[in-house]
Amino acid sequence: VQLQASGGGLVQAGGSLRLSCAASGRTFSSYTMGWFRQAPGKERELVAAASWSGTYYADSVKGRFTRSRDNAKNTEYLQMNSLRPEDTAIYYCAAANGGNRYRKEALEYDYWGQGTQVTVSS
Repeated sequence: VQLQASGGGLVQAGGSLRLSCAASGRTFSSYTMGWFRQAPGKERELVAAASWSGTYYADSVKGRFTRSRDNAKNTEYLQMNSLRPEDTAIYYCAAANGGNRYRKEALEYDYWGQGTQVTVSS
């Protein structure tokens, strides 16, 4: 599967953005998805990880970010509200083959999008 992330941009603190991750292929529904981010000088970190029954969120985004997917459109979304300057990073979507469990480590994912920049100004 090929992933194309979009929707990043510059926003003021407290604002919102919705990221999209469009996937190619006809078996999108069989993948479990994740969102990661990487800030300059920092390691890539998990934002949200989906299983077939729910979503795990990192503590830093819990209550502010919501992921969802539309299998008919082969698209995964990350709605980000109440953005903070510390949310500034390149955001990546990722897909893993099958499995009904949360994948919290980057190494557990098989496919990656190219990343989209999110910048939150104070």
